[in-house]
Amino acid sequence: MTSYSINKERLADSFTQLCEIDSPSFEEKPMADFMTELLTELGAELVTEDTSAKHTGSNSGNLIARFPGTVNKEPVFFACHMDTVSPGRGIQVYRTGDIFTSRGNTILGGDDKSGIAAIVEMIRVLHEDALPYGPMEIILTTCEEVGLLGAKNLDTGLVHSRYGYALDSTGINRVVLGAPAANRLKIEVHGISAHAGLNPEQGVSAFCLAARAIADLRLGRLDEQSTANFGLISGGVARNIVPDLITIEGEVRSHSPEKLRDYTREIESTFRNVVMGWSSQLGGNRQPSVEITVEPEYPVMRIGDDDPVITRVKRAADILERELVFEVSGGGSDANIFNSYGLQTAIIATGMDKVHTTDESLDLRDLVSVTELLLAIMACDF
Repeated sequence: MTSYSINKERLADSFTQLCEIDSPSFEEKPMADFMTELLTELGAELVTEDTSAKHTGSNSGNLIARFPGTVNKEPVFFACHMDTVSPGRGIQVYRTGDIFTSRGNTILGGDDKSGIAAIVEMIRVLHEDALPYGPMEIILTTCEEVGLLGAKNLDTGLVHSRYGYALDSTGINRVVLGAPAANRLKIEVHGISAHAGLNPEQGVSAFCLAARAIADLRLGRLDEQSTANFGLISGGVARNIVPDLITIEGEVRSHSPEKLRDYTREIESTFRNVVMGWSSQLGGNRQPSVEITVEPEYPVMRIGDDDPVITRVKRAADILERELVFEVSGGGSDANIFNSYGLQTAIIATGMDKVHTTDESLDLRDLVSVTELLLAIMACDF
């Protein structure tokens, strides 16, 4: 089995340093500045910040770094996102043996700084051991956690590789080759306000309209490929006022674009039918109504077992004599967006655990393992 001279303690220090750089969504500039300097020191021939910030609202654009390599091989990219979720300010990393956690009132930040740390150590080992490697690009995006905004506004003209890997998933020795498409829904149900104690019969509760429609919907697991959920609701002005506006927000996901379309239409028609049915019972000019906004969140991701990006990671696993698990995910990520650009992207798990919580943790041994896989990917004759 091939082995690499990974500096475990240096990798641990790098991960800790990255996690302790505040980079909440829309405020990635400190992280981008740090990575620009570091990637330049590591030998990148070019580190470019694209113009995505003017579209995302971040104080930084995406970063694209290019390493020319030492041999003529098929170029490949590795991608991570720089932003983190809340609570993510003032992170202090604690290490117990090989396990990293935060002090308990913030996230750790392994999502996605575990991937960045592995990339940094991979580049260092390539240079220190004088290992032959082909052209490589590093893509670091902004605003992934708030709608994949950096990826959606990536200047793809700066990316020369035709395929690569997003390091952004829980577990270890997992490769994700499929993920659903998703639609985001915002539904505004308009009723008629009235005083709930004096003349409630003159009002129509937007809350009741929304509740009736939701009760008629199919939510949760719709079939083996599809899910739907409403997770946010707001509205009303006072306990004694019949609410005239209720806003609910949700999503539909499916691995089938046709099912995504059909389930979305089913939700739309359910709300419209409930409101129309209620309106038909009323007289006068004042009528309840509904406004529905459907926004595509991300497209479906589907990679074949024999596509180059999968073939290459399989060869890397063979080099390491390691078994990888290839899975289809239920969530979306930057990889969905990259694939829609024609940049074939598989997702590699980095060992992160309990992400987006203050119980988040990471095992250094897993971080070493994913770094080995990246080195083997670069070593492949492809």
